[in-house]
Amino acid sequence: MLVIVKNLSSRVTFKWFPSYSSQYFNIQRLMDLSKKVFGKWLFERLMKMTFYGQFVAGEDHNSIKPLIHKNQAFGVGSVLDYSVEEDLTQEEAEKKEMDSCVSEAEKESPGVDRREKKYKAHRQFGDRRGGVVSARTYFYADEAKCDAQMETFLNCIKASGGASVDGFSAVKMTALGRPQFLLQFSEVLVKWRRFFNLLAAQQGKSGMDALEQKLELEQLKESLAKLGVGNKDDIENWFTGEKLGSSGTIDLLDWNSLINDRTKISNLLVIPNVETGQLEPLLRKFTVEEEKQMKRMLQRVDVLAKHAVDNGVRLMVDAEQTYFQPAISRLTLEMQRIFNREKPIIFNTYQCYLKEAYDNVSVDVELSRREGWYFGAKLVRGAYMYQERSRAKEIGYEDPINPDYEATNRMYHKCLEFVLEEIDHNRKANVMVASHNEDTVKFTLEKMNEMGLSPTEKKVYFGQLLGMCDQISFPLGQAGFPVYKYVPYGPVNEVIPYLSRRALENRGFMKGSQRERSLLWKELKRRLLNGQILYKPVY
Repeated sequence: MLVIVKNLSSRVTFKWFPSYSSQYFNIQRLMDLSKKVFGKWLFERLMKMTFYGQFVAGEDHNSIKPLIHKNQAFGVGSVLDYSVEEDLTQEEAEKKEMDSCVSEAEKESPGVDRREKKYKAHRQFGDRRGGVVSARTYFYADEAKCDAQMETFLNCIKASGGASVDGFSAVKMTALGRPQFLLQFSEVLVKWRRFFNLLAAQQGKSGMDALEQKLELEQLKESLAKLGVGNKDDIENWFTGEKLGSSGTIDLLDWNSLINDRTKISNLLVIPNVETGQLEPLLRKFTVEEEKQMKRMLQRVDVLAKHAVDNGVRLMVDAEQTYFQPAISRLTLEMQRIFNREKPIIFNTYQCYLKEAYDNVSVDVELSRREGWYFGAKLVRGAYMYQERSRAKEIGYEDPINPDYEATNRMYHKCLEFVLEEIDHNRKANVMVASHNEDTVKFTLEKMNEMGLSPTEKKVYFGQLLGMCDQISFPLGQAGFPVYKYVPYGPVNEVIPYLSRRALENRGFMKGSQRERSLLWKELKRRLLNGQILYKPVY
C-alpha cells in the first residue's frame, strides 16, 4: 500500500497489495511532479493552502499553537502527534525489519528454537507499511535512533503540556526499542494464556468468557504435577502469593501474575513445554547486548510516563500489529499500575476488529478494579486489517480479525458498553471513543444519557483526525463534551508519507459518506449565496 522513496526510480510495488501500491505511487508521482514544476518554495506554499493545511497543524511546536487555540475556542482539544517518517524503499525496510527482529541465537541456529511462525519475522511482510492506511510505522536502526525518537516524544509531551491544560500525546512502542523483544514477549504471553485455556478445558471450562474461567486450585496443582511442569515444591510456591489462590480458585488475572518482574529481563521469556514437562526459555541464549536492549526499551517507556506526569499530559499508547500487541499491552498495563493511581495518565489502545478485543478489555478493566487504579482506554476499529489478514493466510495461522465490518461494529459497541457500565459503577474508568462513525457516536451519547453520565465529569472522550469529520467534533465540543482532534505536525516534505495515506483514507471515506459531501456542498452554496467565500468564524 505504501512505498516511501526519494525518487521514482527506486519505487517498487508490494506483491501482496498491488492496488494500494498503485494508488500510493500515483499520489507520490503527482507530488514529485508538482515539486519539479513549482519549485520547493511554491510547492510548500500550495500544500499549506490545500492538503497540508487541511490535515497537518504546522511544522513545529510554535506554528501549531494558533490552530490548537482556535480549536480550544470551540471546545475541541488536541492529541499531538509528530508525524515525520523515515523515507525508505521497500528493500531497505525489509532489511531493517529482519535485522532487528531476528535474534543472534536464531541467526546462528535457525529453526532450533521452538518459535511460532506468527511471532517470527518474515521477509515478505518485513515492510510493515504494506496495507496500512492511517498508522505511522517505525523501523529499528540502532539504540541512538531510539533515543532520538524518545526525545521527539518528550518534546511532543512538553508541547502538549504547554498548549493546553488537558492534552494528550501519542507514542508508539516500536519507536522505543528493538522489536525483537516485543515479538518474543508477545509469544510468551500468548503461550502462557493458551496453557491456561488448556488447563481450563481439563476442568470442563472451555468456551467461556475469559474472566468466567476459574480453575479449582487443588485440581490445578494436580494437573500441573501430572504434566510435569515443575516439581511439587515449585508448584506450591507459585500459588502462595498474598492473594493468589486465597479464594480456592485461579482465574486468568491470577495466572498472568505468575509472569512477574525479574532482575534479568530475559528470564521473563520462559514458556511451559507440555511435552517435556519443563519451563523452557523461548530462545536458547541471549547476548549481553540483547539483554541491554530489552532493558533500554523499558527505561525509555518509564521516562516518557514520568515526563507525562510532570507536564500534566495524558499518554496514549498506540496499538500495533497482533504479533507485537500482547507485549505492548502488557507493558502499557504495567505503566498504568504505576502511574494511574491518582488519575488516568496512561491510556491503552484496543483494536475492536480483533476477535479477542472484548476479552482484552474486560480482563484489563477487572485488573484495574481489583488493584484500585484508573483504567484508561482508547477504542479504535483498527488500522492493520488488510496486512493482518494477508499475513495470517500466507504464513498459515488463524485470522485474528472479525469476519466482516458488521461484526467489528458489534465488537466495538460491546467493548464500549462494557467500559461505560464500568464508569457508571466505578468512576475510575475512562474511555476515548476514537471513531468517525456517526452511529457509534450516537450510540455513545444514548448510553451516556441512559446511565446519567454527564460530559462535565470528563470520563468519556471523543476523538477524530484533524481535517476529518468536523461535523462530529465541533458540535460535540460546543455542546460541552470532551472531544479531541488527533493533531499531526511536522515539516511539509517530511510528512508527505502521512499526507499520502490521508489522501487514500479520505478518498475511501468520502466515497462512503454521502452525508459528509452533502454538508460540504450545503456550506459551499451558503457561502456563495451570502458572499462569504473567505468567511472565517469568530472565536
